[in-house]
Amino acid sequence: MPPANSLKPLQKDRRATNPAFGTRTLKLGTFQTNLDSGCVMSDLDGRLDITWPNTVALAQLADAMEFEALVPVARWRGFGGATDPQGPGFETYTWAAGIAASTRHCGVVSTSHVALNHPIIAAKQSTVIDHISNGRYTLNVVNGWNFPEMAMFGVSLLAHEDRYACAEEWLGIVKRLWTEDERFDHEGKFYKISGGYLQPKPVQHPHPAIMNAGSSERGRHFACRHCDLVFTNIRTHDLATNIAHVAAYHRLAREEYGRAVRVWSNATIVQAETEREARDFYNYYVHDKGDWVAARNVIDTMAAEINKRDYPEQRRNAMAEMMICGWGGFPLVGTKEQIVDGLVGLSKIGLDGVLLSWPRYIEGMREFRDVTYPLLRQTGLRD
Repeated sequence: MPPANSLKPLQKDRRATNPAFGTRTLKLGTFQTNLDSGCVMSDLDGRLDITWPNTVALAQLADAMEFEALVPVARWRGFGGATDPQGPGFETYTWAAGIAASTRHCGVVSTSHVALNHPIIAAKQSTVIDHISNGRYTLNVVNGWNFPEMAMFGVSLLAHEDRYACAEEWLGIVKRLWTEDERFDHEGKFYKISGGYLQPKPVQHPHPAIMNAGSSERGRHFACRHCDLVFTNIRTHDLATNIAHVAAYHRLAREEYGRAVRVWSNATIVQAETEREARDFYNYYVHDKGDWVAARNVIDTMAAEINKRDYPEQRRNAMAEMMICGWGGFPLVGTKEQIVDGLVGLSKIGLDGVLLSWPRYIEGMREFRDVTYPLLRQTGLRD
């Protein structure tokens, strides 16, 4: 057998290959283009029909604007209701491999459930995608909260604290496989590895970027200690609250772990010629056509006791509306100028990147490319 070093590719500094580490002030991405209906939960005509040509079309629209992250969601079943949103969809590792081969500039992400993907398989699959993309790959690590999905696999969700302990062990094994040449053994609480081995190594050095959306106190520590990109939701229009929220992630990473993280969120774009037309369209697809049963199924699952969350009824209704609108994304509603102003505002609160979605995904993204993006470039945020 040849020595490990002879199998090693010429690795590259990930800051030079992965757009997520680029220098643009505001990075952009797409969210959930691997799932039927995209981010909306609505019986809206023109919502995303998840075919391979459609998902590639969205990736290539993003590629034309050099978006930094195309983020899929790992979903194994839908949420019922009249439209069963997110039921049909593409598995995220194989999706990312195909999208990586279909693009030239965008950062490409796969989303991996710790409970469902063995770390050796996750490390190997991630490495292949990193090679296909020539170093544009990011691994999004999720612990899972959707226990009916897990039941399909005969897997029970761990207690909240144990989920993060398992994720730390899982990610530690993945990183060792990515970075160590010598075979290694590992015996922990959740995994036993005998002669762990991975060749070739990823293109990115020291290893591919890691994303996580931990929001609990334990989750925030996990993300700031182990990950490069932290995903969070923006829930209010209050500037001071949002600045403090984003700054808290940077401070935790810096002061507790001596690290720097990049903070991302998501937003839904509802654009029209006038603000009134945009708001009328919002009311149409959310309040007239929204799948409120499916949205409440999401919220009630999130709020289950096993997830250590509970929401009062009034908040559950507001959260359901956000899910219908665009999977909890910050709503940007108005004219093209108002959309640009909204993105400038999200940058001003300290966000490094925003994942975008549209109710009618393909139509909306084409309009963004042709009409709105040129205005956004004039702000200098994309230089």
